[in-house]
Amino acid sequence: MVKYLTQNEAINVDLELFNEYRFSVDQLMELAGLSCAHAIAKCFPAASNPRVLVCCGPGNNGGDGLVCARHLALMGYQPVVYYPKPTPKPLYENLNHQCRLMDICSVAECPSAQEAAQCYDLIVDALFGFSFKPPVRPDFAAVVELLQQTELPIASVDIPSGWDVEQGKLNECDLEPALLISLTAPKLCARHFKGQYHYLGGRFVPPALQRKYELDLPAYPGNDLCVKL
Repeated sequence: MVKYLTQNEAINVDLELFNEYRFSVDQLMELAGLSCAHAIAKCFPAASNPRVLVCCGPGNNGGDGLVCARHLALMGYQPVVYYPKPTPKPLYENLNHQCRLMDICSVAECPSAQEAAQCYDLIVDALFGFSFKPPVRPDFAAVVELLQQTELPIASVDIPSGWDVEQGKLNECDLEPALLISLTAPKLCARHFKGQYHYLGGRFVPPALQRKYELDLPAYPGNDLCVKL
């Protein structure tokens, strides 16, 4: 059975990928964001869900979201990026630049739940990853409120934003995504996930690392970049 990681285990697996296996952050971010786009395409095809609001946070989870938006555009979607607090580092600036040059629109203000219902078919939650610790900062209060109030389907990248990484929802009002895309390996909070689709993405974990942490990851079908859990 696939292992669900604690917060410390998730951090240690990432550190080993970077330090022991010498992956770069942008390498893994590209593969993670691409796998998210593929999982979204499997569950919410572009033909029926073309308009996607991609909500990006300030860290690696937000970077995954920017990569995902770029690949969704190449897959025929019409993504719009909401990035309330861009990270002033070359990696994130480059990802944002790539989106702009691909004519991916962005919005400066977070839409209300009513506005989102009129303008979008799906929301991608790429706000906070497994390093998140409550409470939510004021810069992200409006978008977290949108995710809690919207009736649109939500696709969460790795961790539903606002959830405790191990315990899951902290409040009844916390968001409930329709799709959760766990990256590398699912985190303990995913045991509390009740949505329709749970996928694993990030087909890059070396076999020796899988054995060390007894991850017992499922086999990815064929050439797929994601697998349904």
